[in-house]
Amino acid sequence: MINFTSALYLGLHHPSQFLQPWQQLTLGVPAALEEPPGAEEAAGGLAQLQGCEHGVLLPSTLHLFWDLFAMLRQQPAALFLDEGAYAIARWGAEQFSAKGGDVYTFRHHDPEALLVQIKRHAHQRKYPVAIADGFCPACGHAAPVGEYLEIVRRFGGLLVLDDTQALGILGESPALHSPYGKGGGGMLRWSGNFGPDIVVGSSLAKGFGVPVAALAGSKKLVKRFKMASDTRVHGSPPSAAVIHAAAHALTVNEIRGSLLRHRLAQRVVQFRKGLEAIGWDSIGGWFPVQTLRGIVGNAAVKMHQYLSRNGIQTVLSRPRDNGEAHLSFLITARHSADEIDHCIDILSTLTHSIDKAANRSGKSAYSGFIK
Repeated sequence: MINFTSALYLGLHHPSQFLQPWQQLTLGVPAALEEPPGAEEAAGGLAQLQGCEHGVLLPSTLHLFWDLFAMLRQQPAALFLDEGAYAIARWGAEQFSAKGGDVYTFRHHDPEALLVQIKRHAHQRKYPVAIADGFCPACGHAAPVGEYLEIVRRFGGLLVLDDTQALGILGESPALHSPYGKGGGGMLRWSGNFGPDIVVGSSLAKGFGVPVAALAGSKKLVKRFKMASDTRVHGSPPSAAVIHAAAHALTVNEIRGSLLRHRLAQRVVQFRKGLEAIGWDSIGGWFPVQTLRGIVGNAAVKMHQYLSRNGIQTVLSRPRDNGEAHLSFLITARHSADEIDHCIDILSTLTHSIDKAANRSGKSAYSGFIK
């Protein structure tokens, strides 16, 4: 079975024998009282990689956004949420709203819509906070970070990015021959936007393969976050195992990250060219999440089942603004050229079946083609 469902884009697995040993998984005290060994060093390394002054580790982005938006309630602030933002940031915003905060949405990747919303509510004199994903795999595009930032700066506000998808993949100085850029520092490095009015929340569970989250921003903001964080008081901090895995991910990224990203880009290009050769196309550009274009609803479900029977695991998803199912392939640096070719061969065979069924019935190509 060839697996196209894993979001471990760089293929990092962190076997225990490659990690520094630890004496105990947890100290038995909250992070607010004492940071676990290695946590501050790992957080600092991640912040530096992303182009920020300071950082802090949390068990997940749910902890991170829950506490971040609770902190912003104290200002008071108004949240302006890109409607394409990932569910976990939205859950944090819903908690903010449930406690009486103002939350407004604006059209996905539309700076003008953000500006209109902020102006519309400027009379309330609340600190504007724009929230978006750094990269959106659903549409295959990076957020217009520079334009968002320019708008919030006009109103003395803050830009919050969920950079989970981009961390470890995108980096500085992207070019035609190097679409991911260098270093894997994420969207700030990729877009060249920095400043104390940006805060980045990221899970390492995709590009870096570690189930832990990091908040990065200015030293002043991160210090304030640590003091205000409830989950750092009432919940367990990241374990020694994931902290050591985060440190290992940073080391691997420094030594082999460029090679892994180059290999990943090769596999994505190979997949897209293979699709093109059989007359298909995908959403995603050079990003490792490739969603078949035009294959939706029942056709996507049937194709998913067909591929599964033929040894290809894929992802079915339903975008929040569209109830129809879509079919995606998540490509990683661990996929071999032969595996990509085999996948394209299976899809090519399916294409011929579709054409024959359409010619026999005279009906639309994706209606009931799989028996």
